[in-house]
Formats: sequence, structure tokens, C-alpha cells
Amino acid sequence: MTSNCRPQVTTPGGHRDVRRLAQATLVLCTAAFAAACASTPPPTAAVAVSAAAVSHAVSAGGADYAPVEMRAARDKLDRANLAMAAKDYDRALALAQEAQVDAQVAEAKADAGKARKATDALEADQRVLREELARKAKPTQ
Repeated sequence: MTSNCRPQVTTPGGHRDVRRLAQATLVLCTAAFAAACASTPPPTAAVAVSAAAVSHAVSAGGADYAPVEMRAARDKLDRANLAMAAKDYDRALALAQEAQVDAQVAEAKADAGKARKATDALEADQRVLREELARKAKPTQ
């Protein structure tokens, strides 16, 4: 008589090794759980932040000072929204992040353009003041 420490359990289907069935079930459940956890959640916050960045860039004058970047930001934001609707969340996240960067570049260019205009205006005012001082400093004949 052979001594076997494992009890022999027979299931209604006649299978003798319940342990293998349990292991297979555990592996499948783990794989399903890992697949569910690995999927990208909808990047609604990233899309919202990108939309706010585009709006902010528009109000900063991005359309006037950086029309190419603004057009790219708007296009990528629209494509991100389409990807969200198609449940392509990885693509939506990437496009939203790109749109945000384009909007930030447009805003920075707008700020730089406004600063350049202000600098030009101040330099013109200084030139006029110097000319006025030089004219007044000349002795009248």
C-alpha cells in the first residue's frame, strides 16, 4: 500500500486534481485583474487642464502673437477630445499634453511680444525726450 499524503478528491466531472484547477483559476483571475489595472483611465483632468491652457493663451494674446502654436494647440485639443470619445485614452492623454505645451508656448510668445512692444514704446519715448532736451539745450540765436 502506497502512502500518499495528498488526499484524492474527485469532482463531479471526474477530475482528480482540484489543485491544478484552482491554480489555473487563480492565474486567470490574476491576469484579468492585471489587465484591468493596466488599462489607462480616462484622462479627463489632463484634457480639462489643456482646455484651460488654450483659453488662457487666447486671452493672453496667443492668437495674435503665436498663431501657428495656437492653431496646433486647438487642433491637438480637438483630436484629444475625439480620442476620448473613441476611448483611446493613451492617445487622448498624449494629445492633451501636447496641446497644453503648445498653448504654453503660445502664451509665452504673446507675453514676449507684448514685452517687446512695451520696450519699443519706452525706447521711442526716451528718444523723443532726448531730442527735446537736446533742442532745449541749444542756445537760441
